[in-house]
Amino acid sequence: MTRSRTRSAPVPFDAVVVFGGGAWGTALALTAARAGRTTTLWARDAATVAAINDSGTNPAYLPGLTLDPPIAATTDPSIADEADVVIAAVPTQALRATLELFAARLRPGTPVVSAAKGLERGSHAMTSAVIGQALPLSRPAVLSGPSFAADVAKGLPTALTIACAELALAERIAATLASPSFRPYASDDMVGVELGGALKNIIAIAAGIVAGRGLGASAQAALTARGFAEMSRLATRLGARPSTLMGLSGLGDLMLSTASAQSRNFSLGLGIGQGRPVSDLTGAGARLAEGAFTASVAIELAGLHRLELPIAHAVADVLAGSLTVDAAVARLMSRPLKAEAE
Repeated sequence: MTRSRTRSAPVPFDAVVVFGGGAWGTALALTAARAGRTTTLWARDAATVAAINDSGTNPAYLPGLTLDPPIAATTDPSIADEADVVIAAVPTQALRATLELFAARLRPGTPVVSAAKGLERGSHAMTSAVIGQALPLSRPAVLSGPSFAADVAKGLPTALTIACAELALAERIAATLASPSFRPYASDDMVGVELGGALKNIIAIAAGIVAGRGLGASAQAALTARGFAEMSRLATRLGARPSTLMGLSGLGDLMLSTASAQSRNFSLGLGIGQGRPVSDLTGAGARLAEGAFTASVAIELAGLHRLELPIAHAVADVLAGSLTVDAAVARLMSRPLKAEAE
């Protein structure tokens, strides 16, 4: 008679350090604290750090919310010396420079989890690759899925995916952050989890444009479905598993981001569809929408792999100012007819 072998539960990490004092970094620091971990948030902005420490708030990024439980914040990079695991919640285009500040401080083998959803301009690198290059002795991981920072900060129920090349490490990071309101699933498909999160931002911009232009629910549904096909086409060519793209970090995140102005990328597209200048929506003081940077990178990657991404291409051209919204719609609707699976 064969006895089944039960795996022991993963042992959570204790000391969590979050890089980034924005809404997402603050929400993830709260998540770690609610899970019972010793948590510190590092941020560049002294005013943000002072507000978190003195009043238990982050008024610039999470106005009206009291941080419960309280978290400690600092501008001192030496806090990284104490980290058992790091969560990097900074924008993709700032990730490399931020991590390089800590290259001489992290202990070898420290897991570094990217919570950004984008692709680096110039290098075309995914965030796990940026971590590996900036911190070569670390163990890269990624966190992605359908989640708004404000919902997570309020302790509303959220489920997402944590991926690492070593499934056991992903499971341990998941155990570190899990709580009654935050349910992480482990994966060893970093490519799928990262690309699902990055590419859906482009489709969310397109969905916002459709809504802002008043093109109707039928167009919105078609755009989302064909956008998911584009995401899958590029992601699987780069090594993602189709099953991952059908999960939380792919289809799940796409559903969230294409249906609500709470999504920064959808909100950007909404403004464009309503006729507002792109420069006003992406310039200084505007809310960061990662898809505004990712669109052009995705098109460059698609070109290298001889793939067509017509929706992403239209979004990139609209953002660059080389195509109007009406011309983009006309271009998409006049493409040669083909089988749906092509």
